[in-house]
Formats: sequence, C-alpha cells, structure tokens
Amino acid sequence: MPDFNFQPRLLHKFLTKNAEKYYDKEAVIFENQRITYGQLNDKSTQFANALIDIGIKRHDRAIIFLDNSIESIISIWSILKTGAVFIVLNGSIKASKLEYIIKDSGANYIIADSKKSEIVKDALLNNKSSLKVIWVGNKISHDGAGKNSEFVFDEIIDNQNVGISKNLDDRLNKIIDYDLATLIYTSGSTGEPKGVISSHFNIISAARSIIEYIENDPNDIILEVLPLSFDYGLYQMIMSTMFGGTLVLETSFMFPIKIIQIIEKERITGFPIVPTIIALLLKMKDIEKYKFDSLRYISNTGAAFPVPHIQKFNQLFPQIKIFSMYGLTECKRIAYLPPAEIIKRPSSVGKAMPNCEVFILDENGLEVPHGEIGELVVRGSNVMRGYWNAPELTEKVYRKGLYQGETLLYSGDLFRQDEDGYLYFLGRKDDMIKSKGERISPKEIENILCSIEGVSEAAVIGVPDEILGQAIKAFIVKKDGADIESNDILYYCSKSMESFMIPKFLEFIKELPKSPNGKIDKKILKQQIMGL
Repeated sequence: MPDFNFQPRLLHKFLTKNAEKYYDKEAVIFENQRITYGQLNDKSTQFANALIDIGIKRHDRAIIFLDNSIESIISIWSILKTGAVFIVLNGSIKASKLEYIIKDSGANYIIADSKKSEIVKDALLNNKSSLKVIWVGNKISHDGAGKNSEFVFDEIIDNQNVGISKNLDDRLNKIIDYDLATLIYTSGSTGEPKGVISSHFNIISAARSIIEYIENDPNDIILEVLPLSFDYGLYQMIMSTMFGGTLVLETSFMFPIKIIQIIEKERITGFPIVPTIIALLLKMKDIEKYKFDSLRYISNTGAAFPVPHIQKFNQLFPQIKIFSMYGLTECKRIAYLPPAEIIKRPSSVGKAMPNCEVFILDENGLEVPHGEIGELVVRGSNVMRGYWNAPELTEKVYRKGLYQGETLLYSGDLFRQDEDGYLYFLGRKDDMIKSKGERISPKEIENILCSIEGVSEAAVIGVPDEILGQAIKAFIVKKDGADIESNDILYYCSKSMESFMIPKFLEFIKELPKSPNGKIDKKILKQQIMGL
C-alpha cells in the first residue's frame, strides 16, 4: 500500500511529493518517451510558470483538447499548480460540441493539437470573448484562432526556468482542497453535455478509496488505453501518481496484439478496461498462449462484463483478479465486487467501496427491502459538487442529505440488493445508453440526425450487443419526397459526432410510435427489437 503518513490535500502535491521520493523513477511511458517523476514535476512547473506569465488566474477554466499524450498529462498538472481548473476533452469531438463547452464552461484558455486547428477555428468563430490558444505541435501557418492570442507549447516551456517562480509560489500557497480541480463533461439526457464539478477534496477522497480496495502500491505498472477525457481513464493517471506507480499510456485499443505485446514488455500489473476490450481479447485466436504472468488485476466499469466473458477469462487466466465495479462521473466510484466473489456473483457490482454509503430508495424516499427494486442513492465525500451552470439539474440530482450541509447523489439508476447486501444494476430511469464504456445521450444523437436535410424525425435507443454492451440503433422518418439513404446518414454522422456515438444500426420507418400526449414512445420500439 502507498505511504499516506504524509497525506497531501491537493492533487498536484502528490506529484511534488513523489518527485522528491522517486525523482528518477518512470512516471509515464508513452510510445518512445519515458518521463520520470522528477522530469514530469519540472516540466509541469515550467508550464505553470508560463501559464501565469500569459495571464492565467485562479479558478480560470482551461480546456485540454489533445489525444492521450505526455503533453496532456503535463498540462493537467500545470493547470492544477496555477490554481486553475482543467477540462480534458476527447480529441475526436467536433467543432459544435467544442463550441458549446467553451461557452458553457467560460473557458479562458485552450491547449490544442495543431492538427485540430480547423476544428478549433470553427468552434471559435462565434465566440464573443477572446481565448488564449496554446498549440501543441507545429506552428499554425494560417489564422487558426482568429482574434484570440496564440502560443506554442514547446516554446513557452523552453523560455521558462525549471524552478518555481515567485508568482507561482504565491499561487501555490493560496490553493485549498475546496477549490475546483476539474469539470468533467459527460452526456446528459437533455442532449447537451454537462460539466460535473469536482474539487481536489472530492477527487482525492474517491481515488484513495479505489487505491485501498485494489491494493495499489509503487510497484504497480498501469496500462492506460482509455482516453483521459473519460473519468475512468483520467483517474488512472491521477491514482498512479498518488501511489507512486508507473503509467503506460496508449492512445486506444485499436490493435489488440500491440497491447498484448506492451503488457508483456512493460510487465504490466494493472489493466483498467471496459467490456468491449475483454470481448475483443477473448475473440483473438490463440489468446490462451499468452501467459500474462505479470498482470495482477483487470478492472471494469461503465457497463457490466457479460457473465460468459467473466467465466471464460477466469478459466483462461485464473491468476488475474477481476474487479467488477460501478460508478458515475457524478461521484466517480460507488461499488466494487471483491474478486473472490466474481464466480459466485458474476452479475453483481458488489458493495459500497470504502468511505461510501449507499441506499436503495423507492419513489417516496423509503428504503426498499432486499430483492426489491429502487433508485440507488449515494452518500460520501466522493459525491461531487453538482453540474456547472445547471442549478435546476443539480437540485434534482444532488439533494439534501441526513445532516445540514450534506448532499446525497440520486443516481438515476435502478438497483436491487440481495440478502447478503450485494448490489445488482438493473437499468437507467432515463434512456441513456452505455456503449464502449461511454454514457451516451440519445437526445444528442437525435438532435444531430434531425438536422440532416431530408430527415423529419428520429428516435435512438440502445440494443444489446456482445461487444459494445449496448449498440446504438436509430429509427428515422424521412421527409416526404426526400432522397436520402443510410450511407448519407452515416457520412453526416461521421462529420458531426464522435465515433462512439455513430449508430451501428439504421432503420427507416414511416412513422414513430407516439404516446397519447404526442411524445415518441420508445418502449414500443424496444419491444419490437426484443420481439415482444
């Protein structure tokens, strides 16, 4: 277990502490780059100095629009050191969503890959306030930011000394654990992404609980194939720094054989995954020939592992612990199933993690008996602070708790609990879709589909899928006389949304089923899919 005798209250203090303790130990490995704790701390200090020089203030919001990279990790630590708030966005998002998040968050800075300059330029066209844009990569030869100030990442770092400047030192002394650390944007049922407000205190509390039950220590080497924009991925980076381990960073799980080679070469001990990944691994020919003798555990959240996958993986690799977990961005993690229970209770997500309490309540706010269905409600310091710029939604989801000033999270997820206290996820109260480990808003996809010329109406649902957990199916009603085909729809989707949001199935229908009040009745669509 990591040494918490000295327990930092601020996220970046863990980096500083471990840079002193493990200066020459590798903190992050990415492709052909290997950066030690000392180097990571020095680089992030240099960039923090530079950010202060160009005007960043405490509580400013700074967007990181990069794929997984060393620069994205440096940026996170640097922003935290300045007392500002970081927002990591998926490198595949389109200009319309980037524009929305810039406006919603009130971001003052954006650190972006120069290869994404056209997306950034389009997102900033209608932005009335000026941003400072820091490009990672080559200099931009055209007007990539319009009226906004532009800088180059490497240049402004190289112009700084390694040491902490007086301005940075003054700033570091003012940051407290109640300050916001990040806004994590997640899909919402309204169709627009919403920013979950997360403080240093909230994140550290949640991360410590996870580290405790997984039993991470400085010897752990974690393989990260999940995007840092995904809170499950982000926390792997944060936790590995907290316990002094090594993070092996990849951009994706696109080539499974490459990932297997990395596990063997780097002696990976921990592999956080989503159901899609285990399904792809188990489909590989001769997967049983790989020993994975260094791998201590795999972990999963986002959607449940299919029971046959758990059984097959355990049969092939009985020495590897499987941590099946459940969580929400709104509180990071809620429950985990001890690996010793995975065969006995493969469909359970376990019990509440350390320092977290859960209840299953009915519509009147009363706890339901074991075996009955209700909404999962969460209590603990892992419960985040609410949604940015969304007081009504915050009031609905984050409600008054048992004591004055305490907040409970109403998850919106339906659960039951067995007589031994183990939790079983049954579904969402709303119609959110879980696919590839991502929580996806059908409304967001429907809005995009309805903006296509020739589309009159659209309805999107999730359907069971062995690989994806849920696949996205879209039902589309054409406008009278419209000449539009599936390929046209998919081409437009590829230009307007992230890849994980693109429907796997399209079906043109004459009309969508409606309820008496005129709303689209998705229950009927789901019944048709299931053959009921």
